[in-house]
Amino acid sequence: MQIQETPTEYHDGLFDRLFIRLFSRKMANAVGQKTSLKGYDGFVDLSQKIMKGRSADEQQALVAIVLKSLVPAPVLWLIRTLFSPTQLVCELNAWFATILFEWLVGPCEVTEVTVMGDDGQPRQQKSGVHMQRCRYLEQSRCVGMCVNMCKLPTQQFFTQDFGIPLTMTPNFEDFSCEMVFGAPPPELSTEDCYQTPCLANECTMATANGQPCPKVRE
Repeated sequence: MQIQETPTEYHDGLFDRLFIRLFSRKMANAVGQKTSLKGYDGFVDLSQKIMKGRSADEQQALVAIVLKSLVPAPVLWLIRTLFSPTQLVCELNAWFATILFEWLVGPCEVTEVTVMGDDGQPRQQKSGVHMQRCRYLEQSRCVGMCVNMCKLPTQQFFTQDFGIPLTMTPNFEDFSCEMVFGAPPPELSTEDCYQTPCLANECTMATANGQPCPKVRE
């Protein structure tokens, strides 16, 4: 898999810079290291430091600590207790995601998706989020970082800590990604990303025979 495109240019506003700084500080505290890089570059550099020398489970656990540190435990408990994953709740989460996550993943929009209702019947609702070209994936160029540092921890955070099921499906061909609130995440081994090889000419671990990314399977 080979990516040869001009990187997207981003012009972070005040809101974006504040979120980048907040997350970077939380990550630096969790990993016990700092970065000499500024802005989003520093954020990605800290992600790489978290990955270095840690298994997939250890990476995900550390990111989980960072995510939980952003929301007080009593607030998480109240959300789980008072809000069930109804259509309205899932649609509101999708709408908020397009606003709160844009600094992290770039431009995104709400989409209509099909999810299974409590009655076991499929229903249409606007609880999907389409990321046109994920900023985090584009800059990191790493399958393992995408899966271990973003996809799996975020799914677990919303599904278990918020009580709102979430499935994320990255596309390593065009760097887009789909989020579906209200859809329980499937087993990783059944997903395409589990079989995805490292990006050719982007990762030193990429092999000529296209073996799946070892960081995802550690």
